[in-house]
Amino acid sequence: MTAPVCEGGPEEARKAFSVRRTAFGFGAVALLICGGWWAVRTVWEGVCRHPAAVVPVMALGAAGVLLLYLRRPRPGPRGGPGPLTEAVHELFDPPQELYDPPHGPVAPAPEPSGLSYDDGTARTAVLAEPEPAEPEEEAPDYAALDPDGFEEAIAALCERDGCFDVQVVGGAGDLGADVIATAPDGRRLVVQCKCYGPTTKVGSQDLQRFGGTCYAVHEADIAVCVTTSEYTAPALEYAEQCAILCLDGEALAAWSEGSAPPPWQTGEGL
Repeated sequence: MTAPVCEGGPEEARKAFSVRRTAFGFGAVALLICGGWWAVRTVWEGVCRHPAAVVPVMALGAAGVLLLYLRRPRPGPRGGPGPLTEAVHELFDPPQELYDPPHGPVAPAPEPSGLSYDDGTARTAVLAEPEPAEPEEEAPDYAALDPDGFEEAIAALCERDGCFDVQVVGGAGDLGADVIATAPDGRRLVVQCKCYGPTTKVGSQDLQRFGGTCYAVHEADIAVCVTTSEYTAPALEYAEQCAILCLDGEALAAWSEGSAPPPWQTGEGL
């Protein structure tokens, strides 16, 4: 079935009946009639009072007719509206800009790179320059410390890993205890520090003196002996019998670096 085709173009569609334009036309005609009648009456009365004014009035009238003839509206192309009609249309119906789609295939818009939000919009993310990472603190060389500095370093390790009430009590009359603290689980921690050179090992006599006081005198729940060196075999045997945790230089480095748990979290000597 062939669909009917409307032979009119955009110009004919624009000529459709409009109440507003019709009312405006009748009003303009009425205004012209009333104004013209008033002008003719005024001129006629003036001529009757002053007959000599007929000549200039006729001259002005002739000039006006000639001017209207010269500036008469010319029809547009193909019978289109003249300049006066176009001016009226522009006054009451401002022209709207028509979108002229581009010819040819339209390339898809690139997707914006950035962050997408719940409302479907995308905002370009401004990437700030990463701040330089703070250098990690290197583990101190415990073997290079003096006995007092070594005790302070062990106390700092206990505080770092959650102990509280940490006290450095080493010195004359310490009865084998150098650091006393409370572990994170509430148990009492007593530490003896042995800052020895690489060729000097902690013997069984050192541990026997500490074992005789750590529980009976200092009321320790956890007894730990820490050294920068090593332990002799008899010292380790005695420590196992008395439930004393022993940390040599290698185990101390692992605790300081975080690769091994603190001694109060272990159930046996290291």
